[in-house]
Amino acid sequence: MYDIENYYNAETIKEAVTLLKEHPDARVISGGSDVLIKIREGKMAGTSLVSIRDIKEIKGIRQMESGDIYIGAGTTFSHVTNDPVIQKLIPVLGEAVDQVGGPQVRNIGTIGGNVCNGAVSADSAPTLFSLNAMLRIADGTGGRMVPIRDFYLGPGKVDLHQGDVLTHIVIPGKDYQGYHGFYIKYSMRNAMDIATLSCSVVSRIDPLKKVLEDVRITFGIAAPVPYRCMKAEEALRGMKIGEELYQKVEELVREEINPRDSWRASKAFRLQIGGEIAKRALKESVRRGMVTGVVVPDVRTTSGENMSSNGKIYPSSDAENVTGGEQS
Repeated sequence: MYDIENYYNAETIKEAVTLLKEHPDARVISGGSDVLIKIREGKMAGTSLVSIRDIKEIKGIRQMESGDIYIGAGTTFSHVTNDPVIQKLIPVLGEAVDQVGGPQVRNIGTIGGNVCNGAVSADSAPTLFSLNAMLRIADGTGGRMVPIRDFYLGPGKVDLHQGDVLTHIVIPGKDYQGYHGFYIKYSMRNAMDIATLSCSVVSRIDPLKKVLEDVRITFGIAAPVPYRCMKAEEALRGMKIGEELYQKVEELVREEINPRDSWRASKAFRLQIGGEIAKRALKESVRRGMVTGVVVPDVRTTSGENMSSNGKIYPSSDAENVTGGEQS
């Protein structure tokens, strides 16, 4: 059973803000794929809910004349993946959220909820960090725009104040135009599992000079919040495309990230995997930048681990024997 004290349904952003200010202990719910589970488990028993599910203003995706892409916070993962704007301009984001849970979760869960949970394992987060996403937050007084890198304050903690409602995720045109990306999720099961480690790489290349002009590398579960490898990015810019570049990213990433030990995997194992998936993701993002049309990846390691067309790595059996300390 679900122990819910009161349930309020907002039909506009203004109404949602008002309800949250009138009921300071209430929690926002949209798809409910996370909140309802916590209530059922007793972690949020007796809470009141403000539903934003019926707010049409925060659903859908559109490209503005400026080139900026506005993604409604109430847009489901399935919608994001299948939206023509996403598929044409930033397919890496659609590929990333297509790895969330199973079809049922992706049909009800929203990208805004994924961000506002503050979970470092959120599949959307690394790619949104690498795209320099901005978050449009309504508060009843004009609202504000927050860079996503400043929104995550710690594990499960985000920069939302009383009465705040995330309405849109904005991808600036200058941060995706001319760029290609790839997201890799390493998990211990083939499906319905959170990441042991994840990495999203977005890069811009000069195909004639074969030079890496710009790159952004973000990891999930490599720090308390999604982590941009700024030092590695700076060192890689301007390098010639080739094996030296890919070996360099592998080395630099292992020096920069600081994952923890957990029951899912040890720190040493995550460091090893981190370098490998960063190298693969960069290599694939560069390959996408060198060709036109729809690209279906075909990447295989010498160890026999396979990477599917959506970037998920399925570990060999010995990887499952790695153990650590606390739960991630």
